[in-house]
Amino acid sequence: MSSEAVLSETPQRRIPLWVKILYTAFIGVLVPCYWYMYGPTNFLYFCDVALFMTLAAVWLESPLLASMPAVGILAPQTLWIVDFLGSLVGLPVTGMTAYMFEFDDARTMFIRGLSFFHFWLPLFLLWIVYRLGYDRRALPYWTVLAWILMTVCYVWMPPPPAPKDNEDLPVNINYVFGLNEEAPQDRMPPHQYFALVMVALPLVLFLPTHWMLRTVFRPVGGERCKGHS
Repeated sequence: MSSEAVLSETPQRRIPLWVKILYTAFIGVLVPCYWYMYGPTNFLYFCDVALFMTLAAVWLESPLLASMPAVGILAPQTLWIVDFLGSLVGLPVTGMTAYMFEFDDARTMFIRGLSFFHFWLPLFLLWIVYRLGYDRRALPYWTVLAWILMTVCYVWMPPPPAPKDNEDLPVNINYVFGLNEEAPQDRMPPHQYFALVMVALPLVLFLPTHWMLRTVFRPVGGERCKGHS
C-alpha cells in the first residue's frame, strides 16, 4: 500500500489541537475560580453543564456531545448576548447581564471576564457543530438531562433570595422558582409553575433550536445518518 493511500485512510482531526488545548486551559482556570466564588452548586446551571459537555465534545470530537448543549443554550444565551450588547449602549433588554457592569470587590474584572463565556460559548458551539455535524438525538437527550437538572434544583437547591451573609450563593438555579432572583414567583403554586416550565422549555426553546440546527447543519448519527451511509 502506498504512503498516499495510508494518508488518505487516516482520519483527519476536525477540531484543531490548539483549540482543544486553549479551551481546556480556560476550563482549568474557570472551575476553581467559580468553585471558590460561588460554590459547587453553580455548576448545575445549564450554561455551566454546557461548558463541560463542550470540553468532552472537542476532545472526543463527538457530534452528540456538541449538539446537546447547542440545543440547550443557544436560545437563552442569544438573549444574554443581546442584553449585553444593549447594556453596552445603555439600552438593556432584560437586565440579565447587569452583573457584568457592576464594579465591586467580589466581582472583579477577572471574574467578569470569565463570565464572558456566556457570549462566546454559543458561537463556539455553532462552529463545532459546523465541523462535526448535528446529531438529531440531541433534542431528546438534552431534554431528559434538563429535566434531571431542574428536578435537582427544585428539590434540593435554595429558592431566592440569596442569604445576606452569602449573596453569591446560587439560588433559583435554572429559574425553577420563577424569573426573579429576589423572590419566588407567586402567580401560581410552586409545583404548578415547575411543571409548566418543564413542559415549556422543550417546546419554546429546545425544539425551535433543534429545527434550526438540523436545517442548517449536516446531519450525523441516528437513523437518518445510517440511511445515508
